[in-house]
Amino acid sequence: MSNEPRPRQAVVTGSSSGIGLAIAQALLDGGWHVAGLDVAPPTLDRPGFTPLAVDLADGPALERAAAGLQGVDALVHAAGVLRVGPLGRLDAAAGALMWQLHVDAATRLANALVPAMADRGQGRVVFIGSRVAQGLPGRGQYAATKAALVALARSWAVEVAPRGVTVNVVSPGATATAMLQDPARAASAPRLPPIGRLVEPAEIAALVAYLLSPPAAAITGQELRICGGASLAQ
Repeated sequence: MSNEPRPRQAVVTGSSSGIGLAIAQALLDGGWHVAGLDVAPPTLDRPGFTPLAVDLADGPALERAAAGLQGVDALVHAAGVLRVGPLGRLDAAAGALMWQLHVDAATRLANALVPAMADRGQGRVVFIGSRVAQGLPGRGQYAATKAALVALARSWAVEVAPRGVTVNVVSPGATATAMLQDPARAASAPRLPPIGRLVEPAEIAALVAYLLSPPAAAITGQELRICGGASLAQ
């Protein structure tokens, strides 16, 4: 029988592109095994990576996928979409989609995976939020879903802290991903933060990887912004 330690197992949503892809790559580089949940075809083909095709906005389908995941040490919910609109032109369907993808998916995944982490006495959960959760004109529905992630993380962090599980939110500012070119946000262009450039997905991934590491065991229930100084004026 091998005495090799079991590879750490992470579930990463939105692993086919953008921030989720960068997080999956960083964890694989760090020796993790990663199950990538995404409705889009996988863009990674590496040892230790297992793609799982699932529509994260389809609650029952997501619960079926989560039921098949065993021995999970970390959950990173990075999948997301942005739909914008001012009062008077709000799209109820867009708001429902963002709630399902950002909040309901996080709830179903945490409900399925975190209790087993707590039973084992260790685990990590990171939700990808947004600096916009503080409020921004034209993005009220999006901001509401990201603010909800902070409330969930703080609530659950208190529940599971005594059992070795941490729950945190990483909230990026404008990030260099394909989301910036989404036609759905054409009327709401991103502003460069004070550092003079967009945040890179790899920078977010590095912070997430740290939060999943043993030295981060005392960090829980926190929202950590990585926004290039864009929050400093608030």
